[in-house]
Amino acid sequence: MTDYSIDFEPVGKRGECRHNESILACAHRLGMGINSICGGKGTCHSCKVQVLSGAISKPTSSEQEVFTSKELEIGWRLACQTYPTRNCKINVPPESMTTIQRTQVEGLEINVSPQPPVQACHLQLAAPDSSSPAADADRLLKALERQHQVTCTRVDIDVLRILSDRLRAWDWECQAIVRNNEVVALLPWPGRHLGLAVDLGTTKIAGYLVDLSNGQTLAAKGVMNPQISYGEDVISRINGAVKSPDVGLRLQKLAVEAINNLSAELCAGIKAGTETIVEAVVVGNTAMHHIFLGLPLKQLALAPFVPTVSRVLDIKARDVGLCFSPGSYVHLLPNIAGFVGADHVAMLLASETWQTEEPLLAIDIGTNTEVSLINNGKIATVSCASGPAFEGGHIKDGMRAASGAIERLRISGDSIQYQTIDQAPPIGICGSAMLDALSQLYLAGIIDEGGRIKDNHPRVRVRKRLREFVLVSEEERGGQPAITITQRDVRELQLAKAAIRAGIQVLLEANGCPEESIKQVIIAGAFGTYVDIASAIEIGMLPPLPLGCFHQAGNAAGMGARLALISLSQRAEAQVVASRVNYIELASAPNFNPTFIQAGFLGQYRIRNGMREVVD
Repeated sequence: MTDYSIDFEPVGKRGECRHNESILACAHRLGMGINSICGGKGTCHSCKVQVLSGAISKPTSSEQEVFTSKELEIGWRLACQTYPTRNCKINVPPESMTTIQRTQVEGLEINVSPQPPVQACHLQLAAPDSSSPAADADRLLKALERQHQVTCTRVDIDVLRILSDRLRAWDWECQAIVRNNEVVALLPWPGRHLGLAVDLGTTKIAGYLVDLSNGQTLAAKGVMNPQISYGEDVISRINGAVKSPDVGLRLQKLAVEAINNLSAELCAGIKAGTETIVEAVVVGNTAMHHIFLGLPLKQLALAPFVPTVSRVLDIKARDVGLCFSPGSYVHLLPNIAGFVGADHVAMLLASETWQTEEPLLAIDIGTNTEVSLINNGKIATVSCASGPAFEGGHIKDGMRAASGAIERLRISGDSIQYQTIDQAPPIGICGSAMLDALSQLYLAGIIDEGGRIKDNHPRVRVRKRLREFVLVSEEERGGQPAITITQRDVRELQLAKAAIRAGIQVLLEANGCPEESIKQVIIAGAFGTYVDIASAIEIGMLPPLPLGCFHQAGNAAGMGARLALISLSQRAEAQVVASRVNYIELASAPNFNPTFIQAGFLGQYRIRNGMREVVD
């Protein structure tokens, strides 16, 4: 069958589209990042594109539901539902691209005394001669013992492969990097030896480049996780990998490539090479952990959601494809359960909350939200399937936190005041503004406590038999489609916030802890950094506690990974944290169903035994 040429604008990506291949599948194959929160099922509407020229398949029912007849007429389609039948030029709008999201790397900076897992030993070796023809490796090991009282029993094979040439090129002066009685790297002297801490998130990847001699962070950056093209949530990716082993391999390769690219960029920024990275720590949820290591995923999607491994792992970086110093290791913190991973352990470690005596909640908000209750040194944890709504999934004009996204919103009478990221023209609405919108609409009486949009405001209109509230009109956007919050959007947001609140309430009740006794609430994660706490309380996503109780911790998981990178004692603490966690399976908890139903209502309230009590 004939292939068609396809041109993606405005990035200028060109290639061949195969017969019977969707625009989305073609884009992914060509390495073009287009959103696919639902994994290409046509349900999330995150892959909107405009066909500028060419011929394509007829609109599907999903597309007819999303777009007006006029929008379809001018070429607006869902990339996952559309198949070229001739050469095409495709416009990918900013909100549909995976490469522009604002990422969060900052978090709680905790100073600990460096106790790195590696030791850098400066050596000056004597050159061999006829009277002393010992092997180069033996000379190295003897010099370590004689000059540093370090006894090594082995030298990494890749270090052996470069040893002879490097020693002679460096005139027999070097620094040997030793880890657990093994020489894992050989570096020139003088020079730095570096470590890399990675928070491998479902949506974003944060990297921290650290000088292991003093624990100082030299550079940090966040990037989008390129796996997003296979689904925003881990379930979509797990299902894709289970159905096709090739998808699983591709997911693993994407994660490794992203970390390699990130490390190269960080090193270039300080004029260092990636071969100076001699140790790494990677944290992520259990699914990300398994994908990164290439472990089986099927059992994670089936009750009782059992991981292949939960304990601490130390593996050679090269064994997963990371391009660091030849013999370097990657340390992976322990997982807790099938959907609570090492990232939550790292978050608890960084927030220094795990030994607190007074009741405290630690919440890491994301596509999968983890909540821990810490009380009297005990830790109880639940996992809430909050879904991708706060990342823009299943929301008509939702998008990730990218340039042009509405991030703050207030309603005053008939007018709307909003703030966009980068002060750019509005192109959609991101999670923080979605909470603002729900809160403001509820406070203004435009939606009731059950989430129903009333017909009592000039900005409320009906489209496709559904009410919607116009945030930015067509006129205000110069003829572009209006940005609205629809009745269906409200329901999606209610489900997302209900999952989080129900998780909190079940956790509290299971441990006999009334919410009024909570002294502190730590909110972590990129979304949690930007959310307006008052809005979250007003819509019932968070319990009605004084605002002073809440503390936004930024990327605490990334900070925890950094702590584990520079300190062996912090690694030991992480194991203690994981061992103390009592994991509660939310769906099987008593009163979960009635609690979840009540948690969907808007307003400030308390929930006890599945019953809602409104707070004045």
